[in-house]
Amino acid sequence: MTTIPTPSSPPPDVLRCAYMELVVTDLARSRAFYADVLGLTVTEEDDTTVSLRTIDEFIHHNLVLRQGPVAAVAAFSYRVRSPEDLDKAVAFYTELGCRVERREDGYTKGIGDSVRVQDPLGFPIEFFHDVQHVERLGWRYDLHLPGALVRLDHFNQVTPDVPLAVKHMEDLNFRVTEDIQDDQGVTYAAWMRRKPTVHDTAMTGGDGPRMHHVAFATHEKHNILSICDKLGSLRMSDHIERGPGRHGVSNAFYLYLRDPDGHRVEIYTQDYYTGDPDNPVVTWDVHDNQRRDWWGTPVVPSWYTDASLVLDLDGKPQPVVARTEESELEVTIGADGFSYTRKGDDDGELPAWKQGEYKLGNQL
Repeated sequence: MTTIPTPSSPPPDVLRCAYMELVVTDLARSRAFYADVLGLTVTEEDDTTVSLRTIDEFIHHNLVLRQGPVAAVAAFSYRVRSPEDLDKAVAFYTELGCRVERREDGYTKGIGDSVRVQDPLGFPIEFFHDVQHVERLGWRYDLHLPGALVRLDHFNQVTPDVPLAVKHMEDLNFRVTEDIQDDQGVTYAAWMRRKPTVHDTAMTGGDGPRMHHVAFATHEKHNILSICDKLGSLRMSDHIERGPGRHGVSNAFYLYLRDPDGHRVEIYTQDYYTGDPDNPVVTWDVHDNQRRDWWGTPVVPSWYTDASLVLDLDGKPQPVVARTEESELEVTIGADGFSYTRKGDDDGELPAWKQGEYKLGNQL
């Protein structure tokens, strides 16, 4: 597909990313990881599903774990402003020729009338408004752990054609806050938002459709360091894939973990406000060592290559389409003379002992 038309039907008014439905292969093991290790609160559970939420959330859940045969994402779910926005979602995606389903009693517990679509990019997207309210635990300091997760912050989606994905999300009135490009005009990733933060979702260039990560926020960076210490104490440090560190993109402090099925989870804090209409877009050079990590720490190769499958509306894994443009890994890891710390430095200005960190095969 080279273009996605802009529907004449108005898009639904999306408020924020609200929850993800993850299929896991061992429900008890995944429950232990998200509830006992990361400290998410179990709102409700049965033999096949566990619904969890963050400390500051007042809707039923931010994450649903569902037992299934293949680890994958069943839904990227957004809350919309009003019940009428569900009618808009149906009209918008029907005009695009997408598969659209609607359930008045919702797809997951605690969520009412909902629309699920298989969007033109191949992702399973949900829109809902009606929710069951639950206790917001922000004042329950007796329940807070040192690494308390306070809200769902964003999704990150892997797609072969980033500009195509950006255009479609802009048709949904998402706005770009930051992106990564090269001097040939190739876009490697873009961050897009509805709520006034850096993003509700990001589009990362790669073989897709796949899910790169789901991100939960903490109040402060010391909460992230506490999670690292806890994982070390539990002899679970192998769950840490990357970090802790600070991103150049978004300016946020981060940690990337892998859950028992390999689903990637980011713990994230301290990005910035983007709500003004003239908020400037920040564009990063793909060869800038500080775009992904402000301290210049190289990215592990798995972070560029690994991602979770996504399901269609029948629960079957979507086929993965290869990216045809250069990948960010190809121009970053193993690229002699491509990266820099200060733009304008001559090739080779990066110390020889540092250059090796960016070459696949030099990372231990």
